[in-house]
Amino acid sequence: MQKTDIYEFIECMAALIRTEERRKCTELGLQPVHFQLLNYLARCNKYSDTPAATANFLGMTRGTVSQSIIILEKKGYIEKKQDIADKRVVHLSLLPKGKEILQEARPSELFEKAVTIFNSDIPSMSGDKIFAHALTALQKANNSHSFGMCKTCKHFSTKNGGFFCQLTQEKLTSEDSEKICQEHTPQ
Repeated sequence: MQKTDIYEFIECMAALIRTEERRKCTELGLQPVHFQLLNYLARCNKYSDTPAATANFLGMTRGTVSQSIIILEKKGYIEKKQDIADKRVVHLSLLPKGKEILQEARPSELFEKAVTIFNSDIPSMSGDKIFAHALTALQKANNSHSFGMCKTCKHFSTKNGGFFCQLTQEKLTSEDSEKICQEHTPQ
């Protein structure tokens, strides 16, 4: 059985986190881009709190960031202040209401559950196994399908020189074994 590389584990964890963020944002009437902007402003310093720096960090166009700033400002989540020394520069900051909505939008319950699961059964691990275990903990905490790569599933096996799914009792092609499966159960 081939090892899954760390990139694949990180990609799956990121997808799971983004899914949970989108769910929470929808509940709160936020767009994911607004969450990302609020999250950045909560973490950036006074040299990085400008619209241009925000756009650069988030990898978004200045237009997208500008429109998001207008919306967030109207909702009372952020404020713009002109720089005292250079009147051309605008600084952005979170208002108390913005800090509150950001806390609500963060998927903290998911991480709390995942940490509990992770710590409860962590054997001595290193390398990619720690990422696989972290991903499994996040998935269990989220009560979600893992959508993992077929060949990393506990139901994956080799039979008569080929690949076989013990769950569906079906033969698998080599190509199938390299793809994401919604029936995936982490080992």
